[in-house]
Amino acid sequence: MAHREFDRENERQATVVQISQAPLEHREQLMAEYRARSEAAFAPSTLRNYRMIIRLFVAWCTENGHNPKPPVDPRVVAEYVDFLGGKIKSTTIECRLWAISELHRSHFYPNPCRHRLVELALMGVKRTYGAAIGQAPPLGKADVLAVIAKLGASRRDMRDKALLWIATDSWCRASEIVAFRVRDIERQSDGSSLLFVHRSKTDPYGQGAYAYLSGPGTEAVLAWIAVAGLRRDDPILTKSQPNGKIAPLHPSSLSRILKTCTNRADVSAHSTRIGGVHDALRLGCDLTSIMVAGRWTSPEMPARYGRKIRASQSAAAMVSAAYIGQKTE
Repeated sequence: MAHREFDRENERQATVVQISQAPLEHREQLMAEYRARSEAAFAPSTLRNYRMIIRLFVAWCTENGHNPKPPVDPRVVAEYVDFLGGKIKSTTIECRLWAISELHRSHFYPNPCRHRLVELALMGVKRTYGAAIGQAPPLGKADVLAVIAKLGASRRDMRDKALLWIATDSWCRASEIVAFRVRDIERQSDGSSLLFVHRSKTDPYGQGAYAYLSGPGTEAVLAWIAVAGLRRDDPILTKSQPNGKIAPLHPSSLSRILKTCTNRADVSAHSTRIGGVHDALRLGCDLTSIMVAGRWTSPEMPARYGRKIRASQSAAAMVSAAYIGQKTE
């Protein structure tokens, strides 16, 4: 397998070299087609992020006397990594390297980010500044239910109740939550519902998946739909003002609403997703069922979200409980 991957990389590099030596007119045609196909292949948010990163890289190169036009010398990219170290997270640096790699792919030049000097620069940054990934604080079911209980019956409160129920029941990402439309609710015989997730971060091609919505959550969402007069194709979560334009909320609005409802500045729209994992681990749910609930394609993220809970449930915690009576989570 490793040999085949090695051969595939050699073939890819050979193709890049061959194209780089082609006549200028042919290269320009390929680059134009690459740009057009990228517009269809990548999500709009990905393209916006890519363009922003390239603008930042070009500005840095200009300020430091480097030519930002591909092909960029790997030593320049390594110097850029050194410059970013300690200023932004290592995962963000990796994202910037992806954009520089994509810039070179779009021009059919060898990728300087694969050069060993760049790899060593990134390793050095991680070793010096750490590679820990920040995590939003969890908002578990009990936290959210306490917030819902304090909300009243105003139009805004009813919208916020629907939002909170969807967030705490479905474990969906902010982009998925704001994308739900009335037609995506599928009622179940026990009073609960399924929410159809058309597209997500881990499902860019729209195979679709389902998220759970409890009985009380379904009642709150249907009550909001009735008050807002939403139709089948309308987004479920809209602005709460009456007679306003019916349009989906922006994902960033979810974090703002959660901060307002909980009166906490540290939470975000991801907090209910992390809180769901914490609750599940406390209840003894296995990692596979957690992956299904959150629609993760690998155990890496839910395991990372639950590392504090899993430490308190570890063999060390069990031994302590057995010998000194210390309670485990």
